[in-house]
Amino acid sequence: MKKITKELNFNDTSEIIVPKKIIDQVIGQEVAINLIKKAASQKRHIMLIGEPGTGKSMLAASLAEILPPYQLKDILSYPNKEDLHNPIIQVTNAGEAKKIINLAKLEAAKANSSQKILGFVLPMGWLILAVVLWQFKIISDIVFGAMLILSGFIMIATALSMQMMQKGKILIPKILIDNSKKKHVPFIDATGARAGALLGDVLHDPLQSGGLGTPPHYRVIPGMIHKANGGVLFLDEIASLSPKSQQELLTILQEKKYSITGQSELSSGAMVRTTPAPCDFILVAAGNYQDLERVHPAIRSRIRGSGYECQMNIDVPDTIENRNKIAQFVAQEILKDEKIPHFRKDAVEEIIFEARKRATRKNHLTLKLRELGGIVRAAGDVAKEKGLSLVTKQEVIDSKKSSSTLEQQLVAKMMDIKKDYDIFKTAGKKIGRVNGLAVMGTTDAGIMLPIECEVTFAQSLNQGKVIATGKLGEIAKESVENVSAIFKKITGKNISNYDVHIQFLQTHGVEGDSASISIASAVISVLENIPIKQTIAMTGSLSIRGEVLPVGGVTGKIGAAINSKIKTVLIPFTNKDDVVLSDKQNKQIKIIPVKTIREVIKEAFEDCPQKDKLLKKLSASLKWFFNNYFLFFLIVFLGKIEFTRMFVFFLLLYTICNSFFKSSIVKFFLEKLFGFFFAEELELIETSPLSWIGTEFAKYFGTAFGENKTSKNLLFLVLLI
Repeated sequence: MKKITKELNFNDTSEIIVPKKIIDQVIGQEVAINLIKKAASQKRHIMLIGEPGTGKSMLAASLAEILPPYQLKDILSYPNKEDLHNPIIQVTNAGEAKKIINLAKLEAAKANSSQKILGFVLPMGWLILAVVLWQFKIISDIVFGAMLILSGFIMIATALSMQMMQKGKILIPKILIDNSKKKHVPFIDATGARAGALLGDVLHDPLQSGGLGTPPHYRVIPGMIHKANGGVLFLDEIASLSPKSQQELLTILQEKKYSITGQSELSSGAMVRTTPAPCDFILVAAGNYQDLERVHPAIRSRIRGSGYECQMNIDVPDTIENRNKIAQFVAQEILKDEKIPHFRKDAVEEIIFEARKRATRKNHLTLKLRELGGIVRAAGDVAKEKGLSLVTKQEVIDSKKSSSTLEQQLVAKMMDIKKDYDIFKTAGKKIGRVNGLAVMGTTDAGIMLPIECEVTFAQSLNQGKVIATGKLGEIAKESVENVSAIFKKITGKNISNYDVHIQFLQTHGVEGDSASISIASAVISVLENIPIKQTIAMTGSLSIRGEVLPVGGVTGKIGAAINSKIKTVLIPFTNKDDVVLSDKQNKQIKIIPVKTIREVIKEAFEDCPQKDKLLKKLSASLKWFFNNYFLFFLIVFLGKIEFTRMFVFFLLLYTICNSFFKSSIVKFFLEKLFGFFFAEELELIETSPLSWIGTEFAKYFGTAFGENKTSKNLLFLVLLI
């Protein structure tokens, strides 16, 4: 673990000044911050594409915070006397809508006051008349009872008639958007909103006849696009919107206004459609790369035409400045949570160490800060449970166990079960078996991947197959096929006469090519009858030339090897700086970076005569080049021996022909003429450095001169001269 104590100038996070503006709290996204500032000043749309937890929502909120305070508007819905199902939308300055409503209510109250008096006097007069007539014995008890019942009916009928009259005469509008109390432009997070919530809706009215229904302009509900008018609309996971909603959104971006109508065809609200309501907002769309293909192309075109597309950083260089930004992030999370204590310096150092460990590149810090925030809160909970006033390094270490991902928990249980049933071999040696390493999903949850191989004769000549089990993904299948291409080069055997069976023991759904060197080692072990050390695990991709290529998740894979009691791990040489382990973990395992499959064989295979012979075979072509070609060229240059000059001439001729003309007559003639004298030398030429040089010349000059055979022959003569 790299020491960083001297670089953090505080004792605990309470000393760190947290910026008040949201845009200053965004960590490591300088390019996106600059675009957000441009979008605010020029009112541009912007699309943020990147991994979850990198700060997309904070950037959207910061845009609303720094957006110049334009004159906010209130939106009202008025009844349309000519067509009640087409309410009229009107816009006023913020705060004016309430005044309009209060004035309309006052006028309506005056107009309805006489009706209210009549509605009260008529039934009460009838009731008083009935009582007086009954008291003076003018009417009988039966008639009096009938008059009381009739007075009740008169009261109900009067109330209903007044309500119907009011429905017909009322002109009080409805406030749809009220910005009277807002000091900043609206910020509306519409992530996951359905069509009704996003675009607006009109409520269903079951009482649509007899004048008892609610007027249409009262049933209008504004959408988030209308609430965001003059501000910012944030749509994360924009690809999750239905195609219809995306098409409507495109129209909104073009027209900057949108009529509100019922979204359900089965509702009476579908009969209502308002005049266009304003929705002039800045769109901040967000998503990840996998979902881009499901975003309407016209929306992306509209954003590019009047805004920006921005790729979010997933990591930043491991510098003093960026480490202090991670410390600032910790302080921000503590203030946001308001329930956990501050972190001591050593606890912040452990968080920075975790950020380095989770980065996908060497010497970088991850910007997937949401996951780090989870560790911060979990560590704070542990400290609070212990009754501590400050969080220390130990609480952070303990919190990693309790805040581990589901994949990490699942992997831990799987490995425990496999240990109980002796599926893992971590001692001794075995032919055709190798301990591979992998990660589960896109996480850093490492897992051991035992691989076994068996080789049998094919049923028909040259009909051999490579059979891999374990429900491999497409990339994993391709890696198995690519590995088979180097078997012949390494072992010198024609595997087309063999069936190669590769099994990923009790593992399903393997994807990726990081098991390439493990597969190659297992197959070579069987073909050459050389045991593999079971104390070693390995990971790495493999090129068809036998070069070990870098892979992802190296730290997580090494962690799985440590948990499985593996003593040594082979990793690609180019991944050596990606390894981030604690001091304790470094003492538990030996890490050997390898560049080629030859180095893998040298380290992983058990020492034996077969191994020495195989390594010697792998080095033969290089030694032959230096021991023979160099001597021949030197003799020819000095002009001492004419026969040697001629031999090297034909040898060089054969090599270049082998690179340029794979089935040429010249090559065939030379093979027949010199094959019985120099068979071994001609076989070595196939894999010698000179053959590779000739191939590279062929690639370059073949492109320059074209594929015409005449031009190739001319080039060949030039090379000979």
